[in-house]
Amino acid sequence: MHSMPIEQLFPVLVDDFQSTILPQAIQYVIFISPVVLAVMLAVFLWPLWVRYVRAKQFLSLKYTVLEIKLPKDTFKSPLAMEVFLQSLHNTADGSSFAKYWKGETRPWYSLEIASIEGKVKFYIWTEDRRKGGVMSALYSQFPGVEVHESGDYTQSVHFDPKTMKIWAAEFKFTKPDPYPIKTYVDYGLDKDPKEEFKVDPLLPMLEFLGSVGPNQQIWIQILIRAHKDDQKKLGHWFKNTDTWQDEAKKLVNTMLIRDAKTKITGEIDPKTGKIVPAKEFAKLPTISQGERDIIEAIERSVTKLAFDAGIRALYIAKKEVFNTPFGIGGIIGNMKHFNTESLNGFKPNGDVWHNRLSDPWQDYKDIRRNRYAREGLAMYKRRSYFYAPREGKSLVLNTEELATIYHFPGSVAATPTLERLPSKKTEAPSNLPT
Repeated sequence: MHSMPIEQLFPVLVDDFQSTILPQAIQYVIFISPVVLAVMLAVFLWPLWVRYVRAKQFLSLKYTVLEIKLPKDTFKSPLAMEVFLQSLHNTADGSSFAKYWKGETRPWYSLEIASIEGKVKFYIWTEDRRKGGVMSALYSQFPGVEVHESGDYTQSVHFDPKTMKIWAAEFKFTKPDPYPIKTYVDYGLDKDPKEEFKVDPLLPMLEFLGSVGPNQQIWIQILIRAHKDDQKKLGHWFKNTDTWQDEAKKLVNTMLIRDAKTKITGEIDPKTGKIVPAKEFAKLPTISQGERDIIEAIERSVTKLAFDAGIRALYIAKKEVFNTPFGIGGIIGNMKHFNTESLNGFKPNGDVWHNRLSDPWQDYKDIRRNRYAREGLAMYKRRSYFYAPREGKSLVLNTEELATIYHFPGSVAATPTLERLPSKKTEAPSNLPT
């Protein structure tokens, strides 16, 4: 049998491909194209559908802003606020039908402190259908407070670049989430010291807010949602990222391994010649007292309920009184009272809004600054952070950390413009909404 020469074999192969293989391949592509098209449409249109049903749900709901007026004498430690926050920890986001057809989401709240020309007030924003639970939980922990629905203080502000300036920023951690910030426990407030001996990290912020002058406002917003380990890993459809607790364990283990004097990965038994299973350490790791304190702080932190959180601040003022060192510097500086070098802290997120603009030539005629001002004001008014239109990267803060940066100060707070009630209530009102 004689083999066909190469120069004759190639035309035969080409003819066979054109007459048989190519038509079959085209038929196969046509056959599966509806399935491929359906999958592609699902991949691209599904996120749009979820956004649509959520937006529809958000628009159908009513929201309320609760103003909290404090009694003249407040002796509760931040632990009371921590207990209150535990009542807001709700990870339920409904069934698949509720989530993807009705647009239900995990409930979120906004804890706010606002200074309007120096008058300092505490607010909590919530869905109208949840206000009864919020008010009941507040009265249970703070019997002397007065909680009432107020108009949304943000709605009276409309940005006019000709007459006013707005600086908007969001904050992020200086270290990974499992590192805790400096909390009220570190300041000794969990031991209920006498008022004159209290060192409250929130007081400098309140004093600063109380010094805001005419035609200026500073708003601070802490948006919270119960933390749930359901974040998808980048590039994976079904695999979730490491949990908050898993990240903490890895950090602790890394510190222990780094400081271990000897780490054995395996040995050969001289009698049997087999590899002995690896030992974790040949001897106990030797770590410094500072490192031991860090490990203890991380391990204590992850035992408490956690929230996803977004922190933002706005400085709003008329152009003629806008004071960058006072307003912007004051906000950033007072957030540092919760920072430690060895653990965690807050700093402005350089990836959003005005923190992107470090040099004057980056913005022609303030076009970008004005756009960022409008965006920051709009997102603050909407209390948007976890879902569209603003989907920020959440911080993970436990109840102890949140109670540190948002709590009702005792009578040691001498800020004259912090509104307090002239007399103390004896009991909560009996007609709370349900």
